[in-house]
Amino acid sequence: MSTREPLDVLVAHIPATHTDEVLAALFAAGAGAVGDYRECAFVQRGEGRFRPVGSANPTIGEVGRPERVVEDRVEVALPRSRRAVVVAALRAAHPYEEPSFHVLANVADETP
Repeated sequence: MSTREPLDVLVAHIPATHTDEVLAALFAAGAGAVGDYRECAFVQRGEGRFRPVGSANPTIGEVGRPERVVEDRVEVALPRSRRAVVVAALRAAHPYEEPSFHVLANVADETP
């Protein structure tokens, strides 16, 4: 039986212009370590779409107008015990006031 802490996965959408900066913050917070490897991430380029409404203060675009942005989908593993710290680092480093992200619990690492 393994005593290794379960690893979860953070998936975030980041404007391509800020990917390296946000990744550096995530790595500093403890994400991206898998076994004997550090600063591990999967990055895939795509298009983010959104329409700011109400009292939004968008970093990119204008309230009421649809926006399209070149974004990277970033996936990094993180120790479950570091989840709050890593999410806080994402929110602090991400340029958007409401970053798009989710955390997936890796149940494969859990013992039955």
